[in-house]
Amino acid sequence: WGSSTRGFFAGGLEPGYRQNIDYVTISATGNAFDFGDLTNSNFQGAALSNEVRGLYGGGVATPGGRLTHIDLITNASLGNVQEFGNLSTKRFALTAFSSPTRGLFAGGDSQDPARVNIIEYVTIATRGDTTSFGDMLAVRRNRMAAASSTRGLIAGGCVGTGNGGINVIEYVTMASLGDSIDFGDLTNNRRRGSGLSNSVRGVFAGGYGGPGHVNIIDSVTISTLGDATDFGDLPQSNVYRLGTGSSDSHGGIG
Repeated sequence: WGSSTRGFFAGGLEPGYRQNIDYVTISATGNAFDFGDLTNSNFQGAALSNEVRGLYGGGVATPGGRLTHIDLITNASLGNVQEFGNLSTKRFALTAFSSPTRGLFAGGDSQDPARVNIIEYVTIATRGDTTSFGDMLAVRRNRMAAASSTRGLIAGGCVGTGNGGINVIEYVTMASLGDSIDFGDLTNNRRRGSGLSNSVRGVFAGGYGGPGHVNIIDSVTISTLGDATDFGDLPQSNVYRLGTGSSDSHGGIG
C-alpha cells in the first residue's frame, strides 16, 4: 500500500513466514527501511490504504493457518500495527483496493469453501469488521487490483479449483454496493502479478501465465471499459510472481 510519499511492503515468505513491514520514500531511490511489525508472521495477505491509514488483512500464518485479522497502521509514523477488525472468513491469496473512504477485500482461499468470490468492505477511518459489498463474477484467488477514487478493478487470477490463470478484468463502483461487472480483458491469462494505479490509469505487471512467468505490463484507463493494452515489460520474467505494487500517483514500484 502507499501514501503520496511512502510505499509499504509487509509480510511474505523466504525464509519462513515474515512479520516485518518495510517502507520506502517513493520520490527517492534507495533501500527500504524498517517500519514495524504485523500482528502475525504472514504470507499472502492483502493491503490497501488512503492517505492517512494502511490496512493489511487476511493471509496465512503457518501452513494451513489462514487468518481473518485486519491490521492498522498510520502511514506517516513508525511503529507496530494496531487492531482494526476482522474479515468475514479466514482466507489468504485475496486482493484489496480502496477509495479515500472505503477499503475493499475480494476473493481468496478460505477453509470452507476452499475458494470464495465475496467482496467486503470497511470504512477506513472507523475500526470494525468487514461488511458484505457483493460478489465477483466467479470464485478466484491471486488477483491483481487497481483503483481510482471511484472505481476498483480486479484482474486475472485463478478460477475454480485449478491454478491456471485467466484474463478477466472486472470492476465495482466503490461508493455503492453490488456485484462486480465485466470491464475487459488482460493481454494474456495470468495470476500472481502486481497491480497499481493513479487516479486515471491502472497497471498490471508480471505474474504467472500458466506455461511460465511473464514480464508483461498491461494498462487500462479506469474510467473507460475495454481491454488492456501493452504498457511495456519488466526487466526479466523469471522472478515476477507473487509480486506487490505501490504508487504515489506519479510513479509505481514493486
